[in-house]
Amino acid sequence: MERRTQAQRDAMTVEIGYALVSGAVLAALTFAGAAAPALFLFDPGRTARNVVIGVATAAAGLAFVLRVVHVLWRFPRREGHRLPAPAPVPGRPGRSGSTGPEDT
Repeated sequence: MERRTQAQRDAMTVEIGYALVSGAVLAALTFAGAAAPALFLFDPGRTARNVVIGVATAAAGLAFVLRVVHVLWRFPRREGHRLPAPAPVPGRPGRSGSTGPEDT
């Protein structure tokens, strides 16, 4: 497998940081958007308050995970970058382009 350069490793580290921070911001906004109207505009009972907070927490968690996956999934594919192809395995016909000892 091809070794990554320091610049590629640094770029991936920055991308992971960006994914986590933007995911956390999106999760906070999702929680606030889901919980604030129900909790501050209305006066729900204790059970309703717990349900609203539970739903808002689940929505925030889902938003965080989806954002992180989306950012990291598209990272190697933008700007024409591709994940490196696996290195060919010598001595395995059909995989390396050369014939192995079995074909002679």
